[in-house]
Amino acid sequence: MAQIFISAGHGGFENGIQDLGAKIDNITEAQEMIRIRDLIVPELRSRGFQVLSVPDDLSLQQSIDWINARNQTGDIALEIHVGAFQNTDVRGATSYYIANNDARKAHAELMLLALMRRVPQLPSRGAKPDTAAGMGRLAFCRLVEPPSLLMELGYLSNERDRSMLLSRRRDFALGLADGLASWSRATNGTPEPSSPAASEFPTVNITINGGVYEEKGIIVNNNSYVPIDLADRLGIDLASNTEILRVRYGNVVYIKTVDLRDFNISIGWDPASRTVQIKSHSALGICPGLMDQIMGHGNASLVSLIMFLKNNNEAALQDFPDLPKIYREEGVIEGVNYDIAFCQMCVETSFLRFGGDVKSSQNNFAGIGAIGGNAAGASFPSARIGVRAQIQHLKAYASKEPLVQELVDPRFRFVSRGSAILVDQLSGRWAADPYYGEKIMAMLRRLYESAKLL
Repeated sequence: MAQIFISAGHGGFENGIQDLGAKIDNITEAQEMIRIRDLIVPELRSRGFQVLSVPDDLSLQQSIDWINARNQTGDIALEIHVGAFQNTDVRGATSYYIANNDARKAHAELMLLALMRRVPQLPSRGAKPDTAAGMGRLAFCRLVEPPSLLMELGYLSNERDRSMLLSRRRDFALGLADGLASWSRATNGTPEPSSPAASEFPTVNITINGGVYEEKGIIVNNNSYVPIDLADRLGIDLASNTEILRVRYGNVVYIKTVDLRDFNISIGWDPASRTVQIKSHSALGICPGLMDQIMGHGNASLVSLIMFLKNNNEAALQDFPDLPKIYREEGVIEGVNYDIAFCQMCVETSFLRFGGDVKSSQNNFAGIGAIGGNAAGASFPSARIGVRAQIQHLKAYASKEPLVQELVDPRFRFVSRGSAILVDQLSGRWAADPYYGEKIMAMLRRLYESAKLL
């Protein structure tokens, strides 16, 4: 059975000294790559792949020798790194391959594509020959016997890359696992799955952003499939993606509709008309890669915010009739995405039902704690000041820019500025709940779906 070798860059001993790689703010390249590698290995094994993890105490040459001693036909090898650069604006992922090898270049591009799908906020610096690396050649690309690549997953010296590496290790690991699975199958010529009998294919209708698509979809094993040509209409390139299951029927190739969600496409189903409803986020004006960035613009209209509250709590606006308007105004002033702040309020107060330690009379919509250890949280003189404090607290986490308005957040000075650029990074910071960020993002999707923005 073909094997996949994974090496975490650095950590071993070079000339008797442990090589920890780049180091920023007590974060070392070695420790982060080992953590991501240790997530990739079980993920691939759960998918049925034979995976070998290169021991961490080996030097570069010893790592290469270790892989070569175990090499079999069909094996592939990946080493993962992160960079550091004097210019802290430099960021993004790079995949290096041995120069003048078109097949390896295609594999490098495949790995980057898989990573970008899981971490769309991470820029791609492209697939590059190892001659473009600082040393002019990379031993891991040149001396490893099986097909090999070296990937830089970003830059520790860049604040955004560093934050994503620390908070989204599993997304990085899943992206790399997806890419390695595709690369291994491509290397070993895994055949395309055979099609079921034609009698199993009842047809369904398709709409894209509300418009009727001229071709029909099909149902296979209770899953809807759509023509692969539809992906081109949506601007999705599936040519080199072997992870997407394809079914051939009547000289048309179909793909499973649900797989389009990996490309930031919303999928719905109308049972009455037997219609697959497909919506492109970009066509509707929302960039999925920016949805979880706290600093930015909201997308929901005032009416959408009002109706979202009313539909989830009929009495929500009795005490706070102007709250949706206040969130929009205060968010715009400080440059905070008011949709995210509004959804955080919905999570914290259960759509203004409150019911916990914080009372509605405190005008504290995000559980901000009071100075002096008051367990019930801070109190604010008005709803607007309460929202302003929440917006300022979000800005404290997501930005290092100064406040526009006078400080009212009593916890502002205790925040490490810029430590939570993305919503998920609020988990364990704003609240102890490890799923806090996921709950806010789930609420945001509900808002956008109700507003027909997704």
